[in-house]
Amino acid sequence: MHHATGLISIIALGLACAFLGGMLAQRIRLPPLVGYLVAGIAIGPFTPGFVGDPALASQLAELGVILLMFGVGLHFSIGDLLTVRAIALPGAIVQIGVATAMGAGLAWAFGWGAGAGLVFGLALSVASTVVLLRALEGQGLLDTDKGRIAVGWLIVEDLAMVVALVLLPALAPSLGGEAMSGSAQHGASAGLWVTLGLTLAKVSVFVAVMLVGGRRLVPYLLGLAARTGSRELFTLAVLASAVGIAFASSELFGVSFALGAFFAGMVLAESDLSHQAAADSLPLQDAFAVLFFVSVGMLFDPGIVLRAPLSILGVVGVIVLGKSLAAVAIVLAFGHPVGTALTIAASLAQIGEFSFILAGLGIALKLLPEEGRDLILGGALLSITLNPLFFVLSDRVSRWLGERPELRRRLERRSPAPPPLNNAAEGLRDHAVIIGYGRVGSAIGQALQDWNLPFVVVERDRRRVEDLRAQGVPAVFGDATAPGILDAADIACARLVVVATPDPHQARRLLAKARATNPGIDSVVRTHSETERRKLEEDGVGLVLMAERELALGMMTYALRSLGVREGEARLFVDSSRSESRTSPVTEPEQPAPELRQRRDDAE
Repeated sequence: MHHATGLISIIALGLACAFLGGMLAQRIRLPPLVGYLVAGIAIGPFTPGFVGDPALASQLAELGVILLMFGVGLHFSIGDLLTVRAIALPGAIVQIGVATAMGAGLAWAFGWGAGAGLVFGLALSVASTVVLLRALEGQGLLDTDKGRIAVGWLIVEDLAMVVALVLLPALAPSLGGEAMSGSAQHGASAGLWVTLGLTLAKVSVFVAVMLVGGRRLVPYLLGLAARTGSRELFTLAVLASAVGIAFASSELFGVSFALGAFFAGMVLAESDLSHQAAADSLPLQDAFAVLFFVSVGMLFDPGIVLRAPLSILGVVGVIVLGKSLAAVAIVLAFGHPVGTALTIAASLAQIGEFSFILAGLGIALKLLPEEGRDLILGGALLSITLNPLFFVLSDRVSRWLGERPELRRRLERRSPAPPPLNNAAEGLRDHAVIIGYGRVGSAIGQALQDWNLPFVVVERDRRRVEDLRAQGVPAVFGDATAPGILDAADIACARLVVVATPDPHQARRLLAKARATNPGIDSVVRTHSETERRKLEEDGVGLVLMAERELALGMMTYALRSLGVREGEARLFVDSSRSESRTSPVTEPEQPAPELRQRRDDAE
């Protein structure tokens, strides 16, 4: 193979093998990313046949990470990041400390030194943002409170790893390693605290530049491209912003590509161009994210499983059990529900890109043996493969605990005492009970306020409840499925329950509780799944709304009106399409095409 075609070869073979592996994994009911990882092993240097260039694959994978984090930033506003800081910041720091201690203990059992233990522990402590985002998207949790906490948690982890990558060269001589030449050696001689101060100062300057200057400059540049009317120029502006800011942030401020791209997307999120920017970058995100998983597979030596099976099991145990249990304890200690704790635990039960970077640096500094890198890669491969199963398991455990309120209450005993419940719905009758007051619930509540209609909010975010009460809105703090919470909202006297949270399993549980107290209560529920929509409608829910389906129905209404159908007839047809619970909202028109054309001609 000629070197000149190395890039084309790795893209062609990587994508082709990933497609075959993904299809096979899907056929045997495994996540497609397992197939992508196996594809990487197949074209890696440790298996016979074609050998791709892992360095080229890693650089292509970095593009995927940049674009993916840029997309996350587009949907993760500055307000969202500040909202979860109370749990994400201390939680991530404590979890990193616990996981690093467990990894260092494992390294000590292998007979390694203190430096190897520190690098090994740090590598096992940080989860992969790419894997997390794929899992949250697959579960429909990315835009929920749980998803925002998980993403904020990993952003803090990434910031901590940036600091660790700068400090390790300075610490290497005292840990038994070798100081690096050049700038790293100069940093070591300048002293540990000076290095730490400079690192924190650079990161702080970067964040300030992005939040102050970037919030004006990035939307302005994309606005200029949008005004040209050229789709190509706008797409180019989006990609230039994502990749350019990521590269500049790494070169000038020493932060990772992923963090730079995340902040680029976050500052653009406040612009009305964010939705089109997300749509334009999505295809490239998907393609290069696949190459990320292929590159991970290429680095893995399958022989380590046979040479050191117990060591691999120990590493996987720290990643998927030790970190998960620590995360559950931390989240519960901060007063969050068990469901949130289980979601965070599942999110952290894997390792990824920063782990590989730390392992490479540890070997370069003579701190970590070659075997340590192989164990880290083996743990990453197995934990990434198992991660989707942990989300399924966390969901089932959450449902199991929901059916055992006493046990759930004992697990959440550290939660702060909720605000008084007995006066939330005092004097209200025939009111609505809104479960969840995020983007959907708050819009409904605002509409009810505009019409002076009574309602009570049930919300698990303590600060949101306090804000609502300060505005004079009746609100109850707590999980609506927990005993006594719906009673505090006086569900027995309510006319309607609005489930504005996207969790269908929780919806079914709380609807059963509401009907047990008030059998005639009306209900409206949101969902992201066609299967769940059918189940809820079979259970007698008054109205079940799925975002994609409602979008199609709204467009259908406009299309019928545009082609000459009277407004009343169009709405009647669309309502009948909704009530028939069809698998696809797009149906044949009841009026034949010639008559429809005649109606349009008459209207003209």
